[in-house]
Amino acid sequence: MTVQLLNINKPLQSHKARRILLVEDHYLNRMLLSDYLIYCGYEVQSLSEGSAFFSTIEKFEPDLMLLDLKLPDIDGYSLLKQVQQNPHLSKIPIIVVSAFAFKADQELALSLGACCYFVKPLKLKDLILAIEEQFTCRHR
Repeated sequence: MTVQLLNINKPLQSHKARRILLVEDHYLNRMLLSDYLIYCGYEVQSLSEGSAFFSTIEKFEPDLMLLDLKLPDIDGYSLLKQVQQNPHLSKIPIIVVSAFAFKADQELALSLGACCYFVKPLKLKDLILAIEEQFTCRHR
């Protein structure tokens, strides 16, 4: 599996580091995902709750966001709604990574502006492919 990941990641190293904002309350998930994204060549800022979400976006200026829906202080659906109401922020792709596995959860998140939805546990290879697809689509 490591060989496959390295083969996929080689082209990623050639681009300017893209900034990804990761919002995940579970410490281990946040650390593992953050480390993996950094390994793949991304610049990552992570948050464990939603309270600093908008101030972090303003300072960090992410190219893409990974958002958990179940956060300790606010639900991810509310954040999705608020992002879509801001014309500047609504252009930033948001990929939801959640333990909510029901189709209704996925449909609601996508209707609120998420571009992709992954159910935990996720395959990191699939997530990286979805991230790269978002970056490729934005620059066509």
